[in-house]
Amino acid sequence: MINSILPNKSILNDPNNLEVTLKHIPTCPGCYLMKDYEDRVLYVGKSKSLRTRVRSYFRKNNQLSPRIRLMVKQVVNIEYIVTDSEAEALTLEDSLIKNNQPYFNVLLKDDKKYPYLCITWSDPYPRIFITRRRRERSVNDKYYGPFVDVTLLRETLFLVKKLFPLRQRPRPLYRDRTCLNFSIGRCPGVCQAQITSEEYRETIKKVEMIFQGRNDLLKKLLVDQMARFSDSLDYENAAIIRDQLKGIEQLHQDQKLSLPDSTINRDIIALKSDLKIASIQIFQMRSGKLVGRLGYVSNSNNAKDEIVLQRIIEEHYSQVESIEVPPEILVQHELPQTKLIQEWLSEIRGRNVVIKSPRRNQKVELVQLVEKNANIELERLRKGQQAQEFAIEDLAQLLELTDLPRRLEGYDISHIQGSDAVASQVVFINGIPAKQHYRKYKIKSDDIKLGHSDDFKSLSEIIRRRFNRWSRLKKEYGDISNLVNSKASALEQVNINDWPDLIMIDGGKGQLSSVMDVLRELNLDEDLQVCSLAKKNEDIYLPGLKHPLKSSPDQIGVRLLIRLRDEAHRFALSFHRQQRNKRMTKSSLTDIPGVGPKRIKQLLRHFQSVDAIQIASLNELKAIPGLGDKLATDIYKYFHHG
Repeated sequence: MINSILPNKSILNDPNNLEVTLKHIPTCPGCYLMKDYEDRVLYVGKSKSLRTRVRSYFRKNNQLSPRIRLMVKQVVNIEYIVTDSEAEALTLEDSLIKNNQPYFNVLLKDDKKYPYLCITWSDPYPRIFITRRRRERSVNDKYYGPFVDVTLLRETLFLVKKLFPLRQRPRPLYRDRTCLNFSIGRCPGVCQAQITSEEYRETIKKVEMIFQGRNDLLKKLLVDQMARFSDSLDYENAAIIRDQLKGIEQLHQDQKLSLPDSTINRDIIALKSDLKIASIQIFQMRSGKLVGRLGYVSNSNNAKDEIVLQRIIEEHYSQVESIEVPPEILVQHELPQTKLIQEWLSEIRGRNVVIKSPRRNQKVELVQLVEKNANIELERLRKGQQAQEFAIEDLAQLLELTDLPRRLEGYDISHIQGSDAVASQVVFINGIPAKQHYRKYKIKSDDIKLGHSDDFKSLSEIIRRRFNRWSRLKKEYGDISNLVNSKASALEQVNINDWPDLIMIDGGKGQLSSVMDVLRELNLDEDLQVCSLAKKNEDIYLPGLKHPLKSSPDQIGVRLLIRLRDEAHRFALSFHRQQRNKRMTKSSLTDIPGVGPKRIKQLLRHFQSVDAIQIASLNELKAIPGLGDKLATDIYKYFHHG
């Protein structure tokens, strides 16, 4: 259940922002993601016209169900992914729902999957059947799909079995003789070995070509059959064949979001840029399915696309865990230093990583689809760029900055009475959230604990950790401006591309003073521009001033700071809840003798939450396969105190 409703943050309460957001949504097919204030996915949907479908949620007097009305009240942000067809959008919707588990999606949220076609190549006489589960079968067995229309798939499989002599039954009808299917030529007599395994497998290879998308042979047979019906004036059967041809075209429509080599994990990266900014999209495909999408924005500075692309790859993969680096990366352009980047990524991953720039087949279509999404995002950024420039200029005038603050950093602390204390660092570049630069911190101070909170000390710790490296560099190199203006690569030993033009602290004079004390210790107080923003009246404080600046919350520069502050608060709160849930899970289950990580996964998979485990009866615990009566009793006694 959604924990909190924040109607004051809802996009419904900002008509101008709502209208601009809806206007920028494209009219092409795709999927949309409704998100709340904490960036959680509330709802995933698909449509052949994204703008029309999303706009329908916000029309006055719209007859929405109570459940959807509740969802709409919590929507703060709307994201979308475009596709080339409605069929692709349906497949993508299924994947997004299963990976994000949105609360307001009821369809497709369970374990139901779209159907696959399986060919059991491990059998001497391979079987062909439809399944919704990719079972732990032999590595030689192959799956094809998923297909979005099971009825159409069944009709096509039935048609294939009429065109090719295949085994029609999972088991023989008779023990010592063939059935009618053999007599009429539908079956080659597999049950009585009337055909050798090698001959039968050759037939299956032809059928396999059809479900691999190489269906020219089937279409040729159907066209010839339709012509024979037409020549004999049997127009009714000719029309049936015509419809079957259309169905096969729809069934085998290219699914660029599902690759046949489903065992390979890969990232697909593409960008679109102009003279000032570049929009970069990273699609993360795991086991042939799209499981995540990252969108980045970078200053292009009139640089070549391949240079911008390499810079983004350096920054992105320098911040991820080794397990997140896939074995294959598809890129839009050849990188200037492909071999060097491959070696670097291979070192991070611990295994070989290959970077490819495809020029043909399905992989190049994948890259083109990612590029299409990047282009739509770039158009949206262009339309909002002028407004962001005005806000940055207004903020510079308000704070009397000598240069425009292109990179803004916001910091906030989140905890409950000192427990699970964390901090967030969010970054806006040219007024746009740059999530690749976001950072989250766990507060390490022993003084911050349950029952004892200290936001001043927490902020001091985070600022010291964030800028300690810069303090050392200043001691070594002297003038900080020379380091800031240098063009360093993330691959170099000294990565110095994260200097902020302005730091915003969530709080008032006290929080600002504690931060400035740390910066003076680091000898950076005269190099960094710092301000704080207090929530009550949106007052802005600067170092050395007793009173807040004269400003209005409606001022566009102040609104930019408010957006930065709210994003820092959201990011910190989200991380705090994550840490608190981990602690609660750990303290509730790992303290039980005999319950290790595998048992915890088993219990959570069965009951879905720790609360459900706590209230479960002894018989319900004993009913879990493989748990055992003794361990079930121990778990029950732990939660019920003997």
